[in-house]
Amino acid sequence: MSKGKRLRELFARPDLIVMPGAYDALSARIIAAAGFEAMVAGGFAALGSLLGEPDTSQLSMQEYADYYTRVANAVDIPVYVDADTGFGGVNNVRRTVKAFERAGVAGMFFEDQVFPKRCGYLPGKDVVPVEEMVAKIKAAVDARTDPDFFITARTDALGVLGIDAAIERAQMYVQAGADMGRVQGADTVADLTRVCREVPGPQLANMSQASGKKALSLADIASTGACAVGFPSAALFSAAAAVRKTIAALKRDGSLNAVAGELVTLPEYYEIVKLTEQQTREDGYYAT
Repeated sequence: MSKGKRLRELFARPDLIVMPGAYDALSARIIAAAGFEAMVAGGFAALGSLLGEPDTSQLSMQEYADYYTRVANAVDIPVYVDADTGFGGVNNVRRTVKAFERAGVAGMFFEDQVFPKRCGYLPGKDVVPVEEMVAKIKAAVDARTDPDFFITARTDALGVLGIDAAIERAQMYVQAGADMGRVQGADTVADLTRVCREVPGPQLANMSQASGKKALSLADIASTGACAVGFPSAALFSAAAAVRKTIAALKRDGSLNAVAGELVTLPEYYEIVKLTEQQTREDGYYAT
């Protein structure tokens, strides 16, 4: 079964699917080992982990594709990823879909922001004309070779034009062939419930640290009709906090004694990176 088909099956289930966000291959393996059935990988985390910079369109399509290849190849569960604005016009979108399919991800979302885009929770955004985004959606759907590769068209119009315009755009994006028409910023129970009711198809809630808002409970999200919820930056923020604490202790004390109990042990690390599995496979190649 392709990872795209597995993602579709998960989205079709009656229970809410929780999808943490990976920021690299190691965090992806930690998420998978914890028993989650799918994960997200987004631009906010990519920019932070790869460049140490904010999410304002600095990475190219190929840099994203290489990054997602490493994340997707580290795990067996579906990875659903961020494709920014599609990295250009319709021909760029086609190339993006093909590259991301080769990367091994289960699906992608791209938005209708004007390039250079900004993190969806930052001010100063603008959106392209609906006709331009509809053309990109048609190009994306036409370019995929796996019909189960999941394509989401995200609109950032809520923060620019209001929720009525955002919902209308999301409806048009589904009509154009997108598997999901997602409204960025619909983070309250009332807004998300309305989106789930008025936009055909599945809906993914987004609980990002980048929003600066208090996260809804899983029960609240489930009550809206959303099929899944992503926590795209939780691992990134927790890792940044842990590294900062450890390095501060080393600088202050000249040792790691103060935080030693908070570090993973060597056996735990080897379990995460699957050393035993690798060694067993390697030994098998030399077995007579």
